[in-house]
Parts: sequence; C-alpha cells; structure tokens
Amino acid sequence: MSRLRVYEEQSGGRAQMTRETIIVQHLPLVKYLVSRFVAQVPAHLDPQDLTSAAIVGLIHAADRFDPGRGVQFKTFAEQHIRGAIIDELRACDPLSRTVRDKCKLVEREMHKLEHSLGRNPSSEEMAEALQLSLNDYHHLLDEVHEFSFISIDDSWNDDEGHPLSLADVLGDDEQKGPHQQAMATQLSETLGAAIDGLPEKERLAVTLYYYEELNLKEIGAIMGLTESRICQILSQAMARLKGKLKQFRP
Repeated sequence: MSRLRVYEEQSGGRAQMTRETIIVQHLPLVKYLVSRFVAQVPAHLDPQDLTSAAIVGLIHAADRFDPGRGVQFKTFAEQHIRGAIIDELRACDPLSRTVRDKCKLVEREMHKLEHSLGRNPSSEEMAEALQLSLNDYHHLLDEVHEFSFISIDDSWNDDEGHPLSLADVLGDDEQKGPHQQAMATQLSETLGAAIDGLPEKERLAVTLYYYEELNLKEIGAIMGLTESRICQILSQAMARLKGKLKQFRP
C-alpha cells in the first residue's frame, strides 16, 4: 500500500474540525511529501529543515483555507506544503533564481519548438535550440527538476477575462457550480490528453511517479535507467505539460 493511501486512511473524514485538529491530522501528509523530496535533494540539506518548512506550509494552508472554493483541504494543503519545501530549498541555494530562470527558458523553448514542429521536440532538438550539447541539456534538466511542479495557483483567463486557477476548478463536484464542473471536466480532459501525447518514456515515468507514487529509484529499476535519467525525463515531461496547461482555455 502506498504511503499516500496510508495517510488517507489515517486522516479519514473531517467535515467540522478545529484548526489545530486539521493541522495535527495532516502531519502524515507532511511526512509523506518531505520523503518524496529528500530522495532528490543534495545530501548536505537537513531533512528536519524541510520538515519544519513543510509544517509551516501546512499551518499557512489551515489559516488560508476557504471551503467555499470547493477544493478539498488535502489538495489545498499539499500545494502549500510543496511550495514551502521548495522555498526552503531555494533559500539554501544561492543559485535558485538562476535555476528558476533556466526552468522558464526550457518551458518557453519547448513551447516554441512544439509550435514550429507540430510535435513533441526530442532532447536532441531541445539541446540544439538552446545551443547546448546533449550532456549539458541533460544536466540542465537535472537542475530544474525541483522547480518543475505544476502549482495550484497556475492561472489563465476565462472567456470573460476573469482570472482562474487550478484551485477554482479542482475539488468535489458537489461543491462546485455548473460552470466550475464544466471547467474541471475540460481541464481533466486537457491534462489527460497532454499526458497521453507525451513520448513513451515520459508518459510511463509520469504515470509511475504521480499515479503509482513510485520513487526515482523504483522507476529507474522498472525502466532500466538511472535515477538521474528518470529525473531528466520527468523534468522534460513537466515542461511539456506546463505548456499544455498554459494553453488551456475553458
């Protein structure tokens, strides 16, 4: 059984709970998410620092949560916890701003090549477009991996020019109006189609990492690749998926 499923069983239902109770009962989620990051960060970083940052993220989530948006607290908290962990990683890394800029560069170049080629560009084509050797491009993907998560705050404008985010369309259908339900369905279909359209190795890596909840070592064993290569594949896949989400128009 996955750690996330264990967490879900432990946390159970919580319709009417105090702030303190919600925080305490979601601590297993903190432990789970920190464990996902620890396997991928440099050895000199203290996991306890990441845990402390993650708990702060959970507290902020509890303070800012609005049930009226129709988003489950677990979904809302997970994004805040991930964000707090990434902020801690950035604070420990003086080159983090440079890395964020590189992440945006990969996303922009990926989108440009997809538009001009009419298909998913290969690693070799990306390297050439960025004027890098293939090895240097792979190293770049290693660098940007920690910054490649899709955020619940990623947004776009609806047909009337109103800003929308993933938080506005994710959550329980029963708590959403007809318009939000329609957007959630369209977004789900868009993301599903984007994942289906990934190159085979990227699609498999994304499925194993995000749906089967395997770690990089486990995925590497299945695919016969190193953890570093799996990291690169996931980074490239997320750059493609972010581009698809930014094109989404409900």
